[in-house]
Amino acid sequence: MRNFSGPGRLNFPESDAGHKGRYFRASSIPWWLQSPKQFTGIHQDLNMSTVESLLDLDRNHHVHGQTNLRQHQQNGPVAMVVEGHGVYIRTSDGRELIDGFSGLGCASLGYHNDRLAEAAKRQMDTLPFAPTFYGRSHPKVAQLAARLVGMTPVSMDRVMFQCSGSEANDAMIKFLWYRNIGRGQPHRRKLISRWRGYYGNTVAAVSLSGQPHMHQRFGLLMEEFLKLSTPNYYRFHQDGESEREFSARMAQEFENLVLETGPDRIAAFVAEPMQSGGGAILPPSGYWDEMQAVIRKYDIHFHVDEVVCGFGRTGHWWGAEAFNLQPDSISCAKALTAAFFPLSALMFKEDFYQDMMHNSDVVGVLGHGFTYSGHPVGAAVALEALDIYEEMDLIGRVREVSGHFLDGCHALMDHPLVGDARGIGLFCGIELVKDKKTREQFDPGLKVGQRVQDAAHAEGLYLRSIPPDRISFMPPLVIRRSEIDIALGRLKRALDRVWKEVR
Repeated sequence: MRNFSGPGRLNFPESDAGHKGRYFRASSIPWWLQSPKQFTGIHQDLNMSTVESLLDLDRNHHVHGQTNLRQHQQNGPVAMVVEGHGVYIRTSDGRELIDGFSGLGCASLGYHNDRLAEAAKRQMDTLPFAPTFYGRSHPKVAQLAARLVGMTPVSMDRVMFQCSGSEANDAMIKFLWYRNIGRGQPHRRKLISRWRGYYGNTVAAVSLSGQPHMHQRFGLLMEEFLKLSTPNYYRFHQDGESEREFSARMAQEFENLVLETGPDRIAAFVAEPMQSGGGAILPPSGYWDEMQAVIRKYDIHFHVDEVVCGFGRTGHWWGAEAFNLQPDSISCAKALTAAFFPLSALMFKEDFYQDMMHNSDVVGVLGHGFTYSGHPVGAAVALEALDIYEEMDLIGRVREVSGHFLDGCHALMDHPLVGDARGIGLFCGIELVKDKKTREQFDPGLKVGQRVQDAAHAEGLYLRSIPPDRISFMPPLVIRRSEIDIALGRLKRALDRVWKEVR
């Protein structure tokens, strides 16, 4: 399943020097981003000594996640980002880069939006904080809960808010165990997910994730968490095996694991509609039909992680809609507030909530929650973001530009480094290979993916490399065709740079 509108052969610009600065004029920004403010020039107020001081402060005191700590201690931050506007970010040295990863897949409306900032300020002026413990509430969280359940791909009735996708998925795991104990099924604790999946950074969410580097030296995986193969057809199909045959094999692996474990011990199957943590791994033809047949056959709870796919990334409100999924519960975050405030949501059906109520009767309360759950500022920003999405016809807009984006990504398959380019909506994964014919990978020690990421950064494009040698490209959903062309041109030049080094 490629979801490319055609093979496409775009003429990427050899240089975009003539474009520099052109895209910061307010008149060139879509109406939902129009603002008299442009880049403020704040970097000009940061003289060299100030910048060096900030870099030293960061190197000496700030611990960065998902970072090589030794390299950071030796070299300091790879960039000090000081401001953003539209799809561009600016660093302390005055460089302007297109953000080709939407921050961390969350800056859906790009950078600088007066309406979201004003929504946050209004709420801060009115009610900057209110806990949702002990049955207390506030207007914005009640409105947001109702709005979210009204837009889910299948009927959901209840919402609990957290601050991150990690927390939402962790809560889902706890609630599944909570529910099963209340139903007299304390043995139903096993959760099945897939290698290369990503569900967060708490102890439980990391165990649910299929990212080995996040397990090592932490003493994880926890024994309750079981793994299936990643459905990367390009990388793992057998000779002569069609996509549908590959999908049937993946589903048979799923059923075998269920039977080996015992269906009555399975708490849930958890999956992203498409795997973002593996580099935009699209489900091959027939995959979800086969997998959902196993789910139904053994009455397994199906939790769908929409943290990345939710709110337009795939050209649908939800990834579940794009792939015709029927989840029993959903987690979402990131684009829920367009990254202007940390907020996530866990949604589930009424029958699930009824079981939770029974347990709270026994215990006295639901013994779960976070200080900032349902934060009024986060709820206000989320409501405003949803308004903006609807007013700008976000889904229509993503569909309008996604063909151009995906055709451009697919055209990169002509490059000698690129073995596969796959995507949907405004999300593309690029697989780098040593030999296109055999799909042979590079020696991990060469760090080819990291080299491409670094070369793209030097060209003025922020991307993310994902081991082993995959590039994830998911720009803000407000990117325009002209900006797509510039970004792809920069990526092409980055690939050329690295090819000269490793060929």
